[in-house]
Amino acid sequence: MTKHFGLAVIAIFLLGVSADTLAAEDLGPQVNSNRGPTPQERAQKAAREACRIEICDIIETRERQGPDISCDIGWTWRTDEIAEAMAGRLDWAWGKITCQSDLRLDRAAIAKAMSAPQATIRVAPHTIHCDLQQDGEPYVVEIELEPTFRFKNGKATEAKVKWGDVSAPAAIYPGLYAATGLDNKTNFLGPEFVHQINKFVRKDCAAVRDKLPGRRVN
Repeated sequence: MTKHFGLAVIAIFLLGVSADTLAAEDLGPQVNSNRGPTPQERAQKAAREACRIEICDIIETRERQGPDISCDIGWTWRTDEIAEAMAGRLDWAWGKITCQSDLRLDRAAIAKAMSAPQATIRVAPHTIHCDLQQDGEPYVVEIELEPTFRFKNGKATEAKVKWGDVSAPAAIYPGLYAATGLDNKTNFLGPEFVHQINKFVRKDCAAVRDKLPGRRVN
């Protein structure tokens, strides 16, 4: 429930940007001799892990009292990772993508979603900011979203993103605007969000169970 918001942006890129817009001279796949994470990527991962522990602690303890979730999270996709995700469908000419967002979640709403027969989590409107570049020139993409998730007996059953304003380079703005508008009308990303949320609750939280503050034995 952290990096998956960023995955939605990647999905919008894939759906909203045409092959003609992205086409570039075929120089072959990007090759990097340093396959390890950069300092920025390590810092991003640590921040996401800390946020995951905070959210999972509420999921595990179902404790409604305490601070709400407030995370400044970021993630980076390298050029070769994007190319692999596209599986040859499009040529990616925008370099790596680095995204950032401030995630705010209501503690009581999370706890209720895990314990009540039915519940709804409404994420406050926020913006995903992404930096990319082409031919050495930097570009910025910003997309507003206001997700809503519905739960039954602790399991996500419905999700809707509700995309808002889009800001992007002129070459890709029309496609992004159309793609977010399409998802607002058809909710084609909803089932994927449901899957990812349930995976987060079931599998991702299990991976950090021993690190949860509420589970520590004094």
